[in-house]
Amino acid sequence: MSSDLSTDVTTDLSTPRTLAGRTVRPVGLGCMNLNHGYSDFPSEEDAVALIHAALDAGVDHVDTATLYGTGRNEELVGRALGTRRKDVLLASKGGLTGASRDSAGGIDGRPETLRRQVEDSLRRLGTEFIDLYYLHRLDPQVPVEDSAGALAELVRAGKIGAYGLSEVSAATLERAHAVHPVAAVQNEYSLWTRNPEWGLLQACRRTGTALVAFSPVGRAFLTGTLRNPSALPEGDMRHRMPRFSAEHYPANLALLEPLRAEAERLGATPASLSIAWLLAQGPEVLAIPGTTSAAHLAEDRAAERVVLTAEDVARVGAIINHATVHGHRYAEHQRPSIDTEDAPVRP
Repeated sequence: MSSDLSTDVTTDLSTPRTLAGRTVRPVGLGCMNLNHGYSDFPSEEDAVALIHAALDAGVDHVDTATLYGTGRNEELVGRALGTRRKDVLLASKGGLTGASRDSAGGIDGRPETLRRQVEDSLRRLGTEFIDLYYLHRLDPQVPVEDSAGALAELVRAGKIGAYGLSEVSAATLERAHAVHPVAAVQNEYSLWTRNPEWGLLQACRRTGTALVAFSPVGRAFLTGTLRNPSALPEGDMRHRMPRFSAEHYPANLALLEPLRAEAERLGATPASLSIAWLLAQGPEVLAIPGTTSAAHLAEDRAAERVVLTAEDVARVGAIINHATVHGHRYAEHQRPSIDTEDAPVRP
């Protein structure tokens, strides 16, 4: 457990948190799985309705990216926000596309690319200003200082309000922060993905950077509803992730029963408890679960109302963590593009 809980009860998880100079709810909405990466996508009308339901429920932080749906996700989000644009902190990302310029596999953090992609994102989103814009992946061929410098110029130009980094290490954060303050790092973080605890979370605290956790329910694993990943449609990216393989998933499933028991004891669901555990790691941590279901949206947001003691946080964290999970989170060919700290996993 990485938090420094010194009292019997954690900080109120419903308290708004600071992100890019604004206060937002601890639980936002990640929009990727509305049309990218996963499967069983909703129609565009249903996707817009889901975003509207999120806004009506009080969600005030919406996240998208150039990569998602090769721009169609930004167009969808822009359409859904419409006249309600000012009600949310709008985040997007650049520097990663489906097309590759070279062996970096679509990663392109060159200043000229980021400037062009911000303009394209503004057009697709139908806005003149993006509150938070991330470098989606660190480009191994471009010093992060160059990418950060370009994003800082876009801040000064009034195109974006602040910039962030995604899937980066503590060392990369501190290098970029020396160029211009980094508002947020968006990394995968959940009970079964603890990489931020091996240096990044502490660096965020030193630099005053928010940590925005994507996949906080482990790409549906922590919901307890995904029993057989092999039955997912062929294009679903989880087929390519070792933790969801026939080799590893049965052992991972065995971890869910004790998690479910803890959730029942605390009057929560496994999903809401998993997000609550994440929020309890510190006031700098926010979560952006994605969903295509209004019911799941309500379940995700219910995490803000879960009450956890320090003992609860420790108990839950001991059930599922890097030492109990089987398999790496990414396929071997994807790992070179990820800059985060790593630790040995079960063979």
